[in-house]
Amino acid sequence: MKSLVLVLCLAQLWGCHSAPHGPGLGYRELNCDDPETEQAALAAVDYLNSNLLQGYKHTLNQIDKVKVWPRRPTGEVFEMEIDTLETTCYALDPTPAANCSVRKLEQHAVEGDCDFHVLKQDGQFSVLSAKCDSSPDSAEDVRKVCPDCPLLAPLNDTRVVHAVEAALAAFNNRNNGSYYQLVEVSRAQLVPLPVSTYVEFAVAATDCVAKEVIDPANCNLLAEKQYGFCKSTLTQKVGGEDVAVTCTVFPTQPVLPDGTNGPSPMVASAAPASPPAAAVWPQWSQPQEKRSTWGKHPWWHSLVLLLLLVQWSALAPGESDTLRSRCTSEMRRFGTENIATILSKSG
Repeated sequence: MKSLVLVLCLAQLWGCHSAPHGPGLGYRELNCDDPETEQAALAAVDYLNSNLLQGYKHTLNQIDKVKVWPRRPTGEVFEMEIDTLETTCYALDPTPAANCSVRKLEQHAVEGDCDFHVLKQDGQFSVLSAKCDSSPDSAEDVRKVCPDCPLLAPLNDTRVVHAVEAALAAFNNRNNGSYYQLVEVSRAQLVPLPVSTYVEFAVAATDCVAKEVIDPANCNLLAEKQYGFCKSTLTQKVGGEDVAVTCTVFPTQPVLPDGTNGPSPMVASAAPASPPAAAVWPQWSQPQEKRSTWGKHPWWHSLVLLLLLVQWSALAPGESDTLRSRCTSEMRRFGTENIATILSKSG
């Protein structure tokens, strides 16, 4: 019996001696400002932007957590939490995200909170999975910077819907080419003085001629879809209203092998519709305890961008633990400068 107890004690001591500590727990820790960590984070944000069909492109703001798991038979998986900032470039705008200006706080900026699994294999990074939630800055934060700046408005507000319809009609009335349909309303603000409604929305060209349209319901999108992005202000005046609208039309998009090449237009009116099932950035959510000052948006939703977890199952056993290490990197609030300018300064 004493021998058995001795054997058990020795076994426990051996187990304690052989158990890995710290980095030996199956993953390695990297600093959030480590160049390898930043490469993985930038690859993740590039992947996110390349899969957007709605909303706006985002840029990396801060890396919150990172843990690197070995992957069998080769490679490593970076398990990361990162923060992003919304830019002013629409999702389908061909402008590289690095050349897009980050939205200013006084414009009621939007931030993203993302979880990524990024595979590094043979020196190349590829995203295995992504999940992002997003929300606008609080009204209190905006008011501290600009007390009189307008806040984001619900996109189904009747004034917003009317402003978008009036702007789209004005754009088509002066257009000598294709008739354009509404794709989505992406942003809106109600301006107190002068009383006006500012909107941003996406459009798509159809096979109808703008000057000849009788029933827009009979118009179909072009096979090689062509999208545009519009900004408009509808100003209330005595005895009427004034509509100022500018639209940028993007180059045509070739049809993809699966037969798709972009989002579908909204039907009937500017009222918000459900997003397509594809991976898209959403209209922004507002946690009630933080955003209650600018109204409820029951139809707005947080992005849950869940892409197929390809190859994730190839991780070694026990490597799906939740993140335990935190290593917040330097925050990159860019203000009025665009990302390319920041990068050139840091280089």
